[in-house]
Amino acid sequence: AVGLGNVWRFPYLCQIYGGGAFLIPYLIALVFEGIPLLYLELAIGQRLRMGSIGVWNSISPLLGGVGIASMIVSFLVGIFYNTILAWVLWYFFHSFQNPMPWSQCPLNENHTGYDLECEKSTPVNYFWYRETLNITPDIETSGSLQWWLVICLASAWCVVYICFIKGIESMGKAVYVTATFPYLVLTIFLIRAITLPGATDGLVYLFSPDVSILKNPQVWLDAATQIFFSLSVAFGGLIAFSSYNAEKNNCERDAVLVGVINSATSLYASIPIFSILGFKANNVYNTCLRQNILALTNHFHISDQSITVENYEHWFEYLNQTFPDQVASLHLRHCDLNKFLDESVSGTGLAFIAFTEAVIEMPGSQIWAILFFIMLFSLGLSSMFGNIEGVLTPINDLKLVPKWIPNELVTAIICLIAFLMALIFTLGSGNYWVEVFNSYVGSVPLLIIALFEIIGVIYVRGMKTFSEDIHFMTGKKPNIFWTACWRVISPLMLAVVLVAYVIVQAQKHPTYPTWNPDYEEFPKPEVKPYPDWVFAIIILLCVLPVLPIPVVFLYKLFCRLLKRSTNRSCFSAASFPDTV
Repeated sequence: AVGLGNVWRFPYLCQIYGGGAFLIPYLIALVFEGIPLLYLELAIGQRLRMGSIGVWNSISPLLGGVGIASMIVSFLVGIFYNTILAWVLWYFFHSFQNPMPWSQCPLNENHTGYDLECEKSTPVNYFWYRETLNITPDIETSGSLQWWLVICLASAWCVVYICFIKGIESMGKAVYVTATFPYLVLTIFLIRAITLPGATDGLVYLFSPDVSILKNPQVWLDAATQIFFSLSVAFGGLIAFSSYNAEKNNCERDAVLVGVINSATSLYASIPIFSILGFKANNVYNTCLRQNILALTNHFHISDQSITVENYEHWFEYLNQTFPDQVASLHLRHCDLNKFLDESVSGTGLAFIAFTEAVIEMPGSQIWAILFFIMLFSLGLSSMFGNIEGVLTPINDLKLVPKWIPNELVTAIICLIAFLMALIFTLGSGNYWVEVFNSYVGSVPLLIIALFEIIGVIYVRGMKTFSEDIHFMTGKKPNIFWTACWRVISPLMLAVVLVAYVIVQAQKHPTYPTWNPDYEEFPKPEVKPYPDWVFAIIILLCVLPVLPIPVVFLYKLFCRLLKRSTNRSCFSAASFPDTV
């Protein structure tokens, strides 16, 4: 369960929702949605010994679409998650250089100074947005395929395929490395990050909640879906994995341990990231002050070193009161540390920009960069294991592929299709599409799938039967907390968040941040509304994954009615996969 969601997704959600404010709905969602759902998936997979398709068909043929929906979400999430691995490879290849390519601005075309876009932002931001993504100013300007990202993407899919050739046993051994190595690297970065000047500002920002943000249903939706991403619930992969567990395995202990350790990991990863953000914002703040100091020193012919960062406020007040017109004519920048913390980094590049900023400050920076990107790649691989398993197991369950075709070839075809679809993320506008997929593929669909999972197990299979299943596996029946969550609290929370989100989204047009060097407030992101055609794709990405749920339900219901009226079977239970 430990994966990219912990180091890449969680901190950037904290950042866009003002730090500590996100932690409140996140912890509530963890206790009342995440861990109960994790326990439910582990238990039902372990008891029925099937993948996601088989489990839901076994509970009720009417719920067959839930497994297909999980498969589609796993596939779509896997497509953009592996793009992040492509970015990781690109940075990894550049980590062997000395000096680091993101440690200084490149020269401009005339070689008379530094690149203006880089000077306005920072070398780290420039390397991410221009050298890596070569990003366009908006989603409508597609740009061309960036060949270096295409190569990295192909390499990432090749690595995933190689890991899958030997199947579940080889993956189990690989996870020992991919899930434990990150803790070592994170600890090293944590020790370094908290010693950086300004680190405390970032930590205060992380742990100081702005309660007014909690009125926004989007925060609660993102908190709920972050739990799904982090724990990998509702993707179908965990049901498939748990079906390999021993029949008497204590899945309750597994669920609680994995849930708590996983969320602790997210918080643990956020501390160095926000320490670095504090350091970064402090640097920008001091640079801003120094620019103002230089302007004041030159204009008023004040001796060097008279105005310092420490006494700037005193000098500014004195000069502003004495020569207000002259000070106004200088158009000095407004330097606000909290504002720089808000704007320091936003979006999918947070982990890349924050950690590469820290790497520059560390002795032997190449070694730390290599370690960090190996760590990110390890996390990405462990996330991809769950996503691809959530696709391959349902394909086998549905018998979509003839038995004479080997699994290696099926896996290769899936990886190839995913690679070709993911080429959209290697365009100049690719990062905007990653944002779209990240925000919408794994939000509403996961909520709906999770809701149907709880309804299927607790109300269709029955709480009594499920309690007996758990008693058979663990030796004890579920306590009142689990019962209350499964029966009422979890489905109610999921339904309320879903309805509130749909109502709020129906009232406004979604927007997205862009990187536009021509924007007057650059390097602050320019927020633009999504074009109507992109908005239509967003709706499609929300609806398409869950469409199999009502389609299969109606199809099976129709067959049942037909069977009763004609008194003959529409098809046998065993032929269901072929008909789907």
